[in-house]
Amino acid sequence: MLLLRLVVIFAGTAAYLGLAVLGEGSFAAFFSNKALVALAIALFALAVVAAYAGGNVSPGVREDRSNRWVLAVFGVLGLLAGYLPAYCERIGFFFIGGEGLRWLGVVLFAAGGVLRLLPVFVLKNRFSGLVAIQPGRAAIP
Repeated sequence: MLLLRLVVIFAGTAAYLGLAVLGEGSFAAFFSNKALVALAIALFALAVVAAYAGGNVSPGVREDRSNRWVLAVFGVLGLLAGYLPAYCERIGFFFIGGEGLRWLGVVLFAAGGVLRLLPVFVLKNRFSGLVAIQPGRAAIP
């Protein structure tokens, strides 16, 4: 089961990184920048940690199927979020800062990934993102 989980996680991670490589123009162009190499390393390190984090996909209360259209919207937004930043940097559109800002982004990405995974490690298999968004659920004080 862990092997299947690792394969799925790494395939999805590689595909998402592939969008950024495609947006940057080529494999060589993407990996010629040290900050982007560090970002790729951080991404795969978080993927390894996520594989051992636990969690489940328990559906909780039966969902309202009429709102499934949002999955398509989130899918398109996810694809754009993977591709557009690298593409915009390549063509110089909406690009601000330089190396310092890029490295700050790498640090924020890694820190955000750690903060995102911490609750999953604390709750282990009691964590379910699907239950966390159920109606009427209140945060623990």
